[in-house]
Amino acid sequence: MRPTDPATLAQFVVWGGLVLGLALGAVGQATRFCVRGAIADWVQLRSPGRFVSWMLAVAVGALALQALISAGSFDATRTIAWGERFPWVSYLVGGLLFGYGMILAGGCPQRCLVKAGSGNLKALATLVIVAVVSLMTLRGAFAPIRANGLDAVAASLGGSQDLGAVLGRALASSAGTMRWIVALLVAAAVLALAWRVRAQLKPAHWFGGVAVGLLVAAAFWLTGTIGFLPEHPETLEPAWLGTQSKRPEGLSFSAPLGHALDLLTLWTDRNTVATFGVTVALGVLLGAFVSAKLRGDFKLESFQTPRELGAHTAGAALMGFGGITALGCSLGNGVTGLAMLSSGALLATAGITAGAWLALLRQAPRVAASALPASRAAG
Repeated sequence: MRPTDPATLAQFVVWGGLVLGLALGAVGQATRFCVRGAIADWVQLRSPGRFVSWMLAVAVGALALQALISAGSFDATRTIAWGERFPWVSYLVGGLLFGYGMILAGGCPQRCLVKAGSGNLKALATLVIVAVVSLMTLRGAFAPIRANGLDAVAASLGGSQDLGAVLGRALASSAGTMRWIVALLVAAAVLALAWRVRAQLKPAHWFGGVAVGLLVAAAFWLTGTIGFLPEHPETLEPAWLGTQSKRPEGLSFSAPLGHALDLLTLWTDRNTVATFGVTVALGVLLGAFVSAKLRGDFKLESFQTPRELGAHTAGAALMGFGGITALGCSLGNGVTGLAMLSSGALLATAGITAGAWLALLRQAPRVAASALPASRAAG
């Protein structure tokens, strides 16, 4: 029998988040799944492997989530991804800054958690700075810029912002039907792409994409179904327990890293407790550590030059501000949000991709110059 005690349900969600994080960390370490890496591989090398893996995660997540939503497993309208308010400037500017920052820092928060678990001290330092700047953007020195400036420019869509609902209103059609059509079209397009470049794909690309997509759906099932209480005994209102936002949540890391810092610095405050996003982040770190140890990939690595430290610091700061402003990181918008068919996530992901592309273009001459001595020595 399913428990109905709020404290017990919250514990189910929190510990379940740790389990999902362990799985995501192990998958990320073993398959090198990374949105930042997918963009960089394509721009710099025209290598499609990790890009296809990313798109597979979106497609699998979209199909799995539509199955859950159609079955009434959770109320997707209560998620941030389906909000009626559309802060398009925040999505775009936050995405641009985040995308640029993740190139400078050598990884997005999800990838940095995996790298830190594998012994990369640069990634660990990056995560600390992301956490600090995230809190500053949520309610600190940078909050007025976000709340009174960027967030102030928004549109109201007159309903959910998911693509199915938007198209349904425009075409006077059923939102549920349109969601399935969009999800199936996305899946068909991704499979067509994967088939076209199948010779360049490795089993890890397939496994990583499918696994991450299923984990996104599992996160919403855990927080939206298992953690849902139709009537909280204290408020007599519906409640989603164990999450920081008090809503169903997927996989995202910018805000949870800030909340983790809150928990560590306010440990004795009974009002500050571990929530789903925090334990997912911890699980990714631990899962990557175990996987790296088992695979013989664990290796301590640190900064080599002051320039490298500066680049990671700047990149982390941009990701902290951009991730909060855009309402999600590269995984939160680029996988979870896209799988939810969110219009805002689509715009934010476009910004992330554009920001990453600009940073890669800026780095290109320096990368070419550093490769020149090596090529001469080889010759």
